[in-house]
Parts: sequence; C-alpha cells; structure tokens
Amino acid sequence: MSLHGQGLRAWLWQRLTSVYMTLFIAAALITYAVNAPLDYASWRALLAHPAINVATTIFILALLFHAGVGVRDILVDYVHSLAWRFTLLVCLLVILLALGIWSMWILISVVAL
Repeated sequence: MSLHGQGLRAWLWQRLTSVYMTLFIAAALITYAVNAPLDYASWRALLAHPAINVATTIFILALLFHAGVGVRDILVDYVHSLAWRFTLLVCLLVILLALGIWSMWILISVVAL
C-alpha cells in the first residue's frame, strides 16, 4: 500500500488525531489535577491563555476530523445506495461544520470577554 490509497490515508489520519487527542487529554488531566480551577473566572483565565486556547482549538479540530473520517468510512462500507450515502455524507458534513463553528464561537467568546 502507498499513501495514495484512500484506506491508508484515512488510517494515518485516524492514528495521528488519536495520538494528539490522547496527549491533550493526559496533559489536561495532569494540569487540572495539579491546579484545578474552582470558579468561572479561573476557568476563563485558563482558557484565555494563548497556548491553552490554541491547543484546545487543535483538539477540537482533531476530534471533528477524527469523527468525520471514522463515520465516513462506516458509511462508505455499509451504505450501498449511492443516493443514501451521498445524503448521509452531506448531513455528516453539515453537522461537523456546525459543531466546529459552535466550538470556535465558544473559544472566541472566552478570549474576547
């Protein structure tokens, strides 16, 4: 197999995003265990830090991409009707875009306040 094959590329993206998400969750758990924010102001201060905000943004994008690749592969494997597959893939894209925009809106509102 080469990287030009769709299956290997999807597998590689799944693994890369899962590694980043695992590292992010481990770092977040350690950070919260050591210095747990107790009130809204301290949570806002933590999320407003540029490094945390960028890492969280990358985490959200990785999560959405990971989910998108996984669900796309499931739909391609198990939905045989081209019309249904196309419809479900468009619905998936719309849902993931809406979740991404909503998540970025939340992160921007934390920094802007």
